[in-house]
Amino acid sequence: MNLNSRRQFFAGAAASVAGLVVARSALAGLPEAVIQTSVATAPPLVPTTGRLYNPVVTLNGWTLPWRMNNGVKEFHLVAEPVVREVSPGFKVNMWGYNGQSPGPTIEVVEGDRVRIFVTNKLPEHTTIHWHGQRLPNGMDGVGGLNQPAIPVGKTFVYEFEARRPGTFMYHPHADEMVQMAMGMMGMWVTHPKARHPHISEVDRDFCFLLNAFDVEPGSKTPKINTMTDFNIWCWNSRVFPAIDTLNVRLNDRVRIRVGNLTMTNHPIHLHGHEFLVTGTDGGPTPPNTRWYEVTTDVAVGQMRQIELVADEEGDWAMHCHKSHHTMNAMGHDVPTMIGVDHRGLVGKIQKVAPDYMLMGERGMADMGDMQMPIPDNTAPMMTGTGQFGPLEMGGMFTVFKVRKDQKPGDYSDPGPYKFPAGTVAYEWHGALPQTTRPTGSTGTAPVAASAIKPSGKGGMSH
Repeated sequence: MNLNSRRQFFAGAAASVAGLVVARSALAGLPEAVIQTSVATAPPLVPTTGRLYNPVVTLNGWTLPWRMNNGVKEFHLVAEPVVREVSPGFKVNMWGYNGQSPGPTIEVVEGDRVRIFVTNKLPEHTTIHWHGQRLPNGMDGVGGLNQPAIPVGKTFVYEFEARRPGTFMYHPHADEMVQMAMGMMGMWVTHPKARHPHISEVDRDFCFLLNAFDVEPGSKTPKINTMTDFNIWCWNSRVFPAIDTLNVRLNDRVRIRVGNLTMTNHPIHLHGHEFLVTGTDGGPTPPNTRWYEVTTDVAVGQMRQIELVADEEGDWAMHCHKSHHTMNAMGHDVPTMIGVDHRGLVGKIQKVAPDYMLMGERGMADMGDMQMPIPDNTAPMMTGTGQFGPLEMGGMFTVFKVRKDQKPGDYSDPGPYKFPAGTVAYEWHGALPQTTRPTGSTGTAPVAASAIKPSGKGGMSH
């Protein structure tokens, strides 16, 4: 069954407000366990049963279909080993849900009665904690404290009311050091049941999780005991340039929901626009508590919901502002070689080690466009190409694409931005003034340059 048919699996297999007729025996069984292996961003799942809402789009992910059973919204999650394509040519053995890591996004409406069947196909027991939810204590998912763990091969049922709108997450609370390090997590969005004074209506609503892995170059399975030195920094288990772009229409009101289940904080920065933080783990923020930002820090276990009006056309970078988090497969023990003169040494070294390559003598920018030999199944450290050349990025980076001709509801990539004439930074070909040092300089003071007022061909007059 392909995703398009799976997206509405309840058609012909479950009761719906559209009047589909099914046998009572079918409703007594488990909902279908919908499996998805595509790494592409799926279109929004428009509800055809239950209460209507404006659906989200999960970056490089999808929304889990449900069935309605006597007024209860039923989902089926399968905890299982999966193989995730983190980038083309780089696949990682993970644990996840329904064929993916992260698992599918769950979307419900405030006040919905929700029933989630969880089948355990892992090699060990598990649970699910519904991070941030108000719910009965016995449904909170902490193994040993609130419930017995789900044994291998067994199915448990969680049932509660989605009591408040907001953005939440789900993940195990059983052997979680291993299970979360292997990729077990997902997002949960509860939409408001009616107009809410703190929740705006938006044209596009995106969500994704921040996650990280420690995968040795050439290997396929994460090192689960790593505490801080991760080398694969992901958005929804994808690294740039394999993270899809966020494609919007000029002047769309856009919401982006970001959850963090890594082991460190991430300052998420958007170019070209200011935004408001309109929601946290605690729910929507009152308007009088908001202020404009271009970067918001998302700490461990937190969620941040930002909103903006996409009123600047172009291709705008969006990324974690920790520079090492926009690089892949980093070796933390690589020495700094900037300024070291290797002339005459490389050839001699290559006689002993033919694959030796000089790194870092002038900085690391050369890595962006060289085809450095790397082990099989390894993500290049710096990669991605734009219309002007190498981007020298990896990891937690994507592009926010704003276009005036992007149609409402169209999430496809519009391609590179066509810059209006005279709006791209350019090389200066005129004369440069002499630089001077402040009086009494000892040679260590910063160089001061006189004011440059170019005019004529190739310059801009002031």
